[in-house]
Amino acid sequence: MKHIRYRNFKESTRHLFRIYAMIPFSILIVLFLAFTIVNGRMNLTQKTTEAAQSISQTISDVYRQYEEEIQRMAASPTVINYVSSHLGSEQVYSEFYDFNNRQKVKSIFHIVNTNGVFLASSAPPDVLYSNFAFGNLIHRIDQRPGDTLSEMNSFRYSHDRDTSYTFGQAIVKDNETIGYIIYQLYEADMQKVIFKQNNEIAMITDEHNTIIATTSNVTKGGLNKFSPKLDNKGRVLLNEGKYYMYAKRIPGTPIQVVTLNSYKSEQYTYFTVSFFVLAAGLLLWVLIEFLANKMSARNSESIDKLIHALEQLREGNFNGYVDIQTNDEFQILGNEYNVMLDRLKELIEKNKELSELRTIIEVKQLQSQFHPHFIFNVLETLRYAIKIDANQAQEIVLILSRLLRYSIGPDRSVQLKNDMSYVRDYLKLQQIRFNDRLEYRVNVAEETLDVYVPKLLLQPIIENAIKYGYENQSEVLIEINIYTSTGKLILEVRDNGQGMSAQRLQEVNHILQSQTNTTQHIGLYNVHRRLVLLYGEESGIHIDSAEGTGTCVALTIPYEWSGYHV
Repeated sequence: MKHIRYRNFKESTRHLFRIYAMIPFSILIVLFLAFTIVNGRMNLTQKTTEAAQSISQTISDVYRQYEEEIQRMAASPTVINYVSSHLGSEQVYSEFYDFNNRQKVKSIFHIVNTNGVFLASSAPPDVLYSNFAFGNLIHRIDQRPGDTLSEMNSFRYSHDRDTSYTFGQAIVKDNETIGYIIYQLYEADMQKVIFKQNNEIAMITDEHNTIIATTSNVTKGGLNKFSPKLDNKGRVLLNEGKYYMYAKRIPGTPIQVVTLNSYKSEQYTYFTVSFFVLAAGLLLWVLIEFLANKMSARNSESIDKLIHALEQLREGNFNGYVDIQTNDEFQILGNEYNVMLDRLKELIEKNKELSELRTIIEVKQLQSQFHPHFIFNVLETLRYAIKIDANQAQEIVLILSRLLRYSIGPDRSVQLKNDMSYVRDYLKLQQIRFNDRLEYRVNVAEETLDVYVPKLLLQPIIENAIKYGYENQSEVLIEINIYTSTGKLILEVRDNGQGMSAQRLQEVNHILQSQTNTTQHIGLYNVHRRLVLLYGEESGIHIDSAEGTGTCVALTIPYEWSGYHV
């Protein structure tokens, strides 16, 4: 006989623990690195784009404000009068400083006549008298007297105050140019506007890529142009560094905003994450070794299987067989457990069959008690109808024949739409009986019409609602609502009767919860017991009532069960 060699249980458990611990950790590392790379690139792109969007909005506002202001000042009667008569300089200066003090980007203000003489200026114009560039600026304004000139140019004033952008407009009186108004924006203020805390480099350029303002001089090329070099991946090369660039043109202006952020921050993040993953991996390996030795002494796959099988059995799952192929005592335990489970299933099947037989007998006994109440009420209605209207009596007989044919049928469960046809016929008879003092409404959800329910389920509930609804009042409203909620089929019967006192409601609920009923009130009890026997303790009747507010009787059936015959 061949000798079977049993494996070392402790070593096997330790080895499996190492493998199963490292697999998810390795997957997590890969996912974490991938997420870090994608997230780093997205953050770099996002902060560069957001900086450009924010700066663009600010520069656009500055541009619009200066464009509107210079047009207003050029057409202002105060300015025209001052250029013509040299009177009213105080008001001209007042309007300029009032505007200028409100701006994020301050400016220098000039009014020049057609002979090049400075009539007004907010800065010493001495350096501009012989400035060839300023003379060309005046000439360009004069070429288009009806338009606003806006362009990049640089002028240096005292105290190292440089301007980098100019707005100019001709002052016209009686279709004749009498002077020029000029705003020159400070470069330092432009730099403050484009500086963003979360952005490395920002600049604004004109349509010729000439730099108007920048937060870093490394962007300036020949003739103050921004002409970046790109590598084969489209990254901008500046000062031996690689940058991500985003450019946004400001609509309606010759200005564009350019923002750049270095890839160094992204690379630093990768380095930091890699170092962290390496350190965490070493620490985790030491921890896994410690836990493997600790856990292998008391855990095993076989024990886990047995525990899991027992948990399934406790939850009612009788198909949780154990498959243990360890060639040790746990395999014997597993085989014995499977044999025990088969025997237990056989015993449960026998008990289930006996229980179903007892349930069918009891349900039939309870169901048979519905019919005397129903027939008595219908015949009472028919008796009154025969005396009043023969045609109506004929209608009642036809309806009654349908109801009797339906009620004596052999089926114990029917589709809800068929039972609701019976309910509507029954309510029609009752409405004839009470001469329109009975009103009813039926609301049935479309998805519930094809489900199966116990036959004649609502008839005794409706009968009770009519019977007790007329106590101390002459008119009754019956409302039937059928819908689904959280896996349950809900059938509600509401009336607007006098309702029940708290004590009476407690007594009725006590009767419903009793295993036997010795009182004369069997209608609700029979329905409740019928539902409990068919669907379990979670099903049955719930009554909500208070004096003066009517009564609501709600029947609950598991919706997933109601699709089958019961």
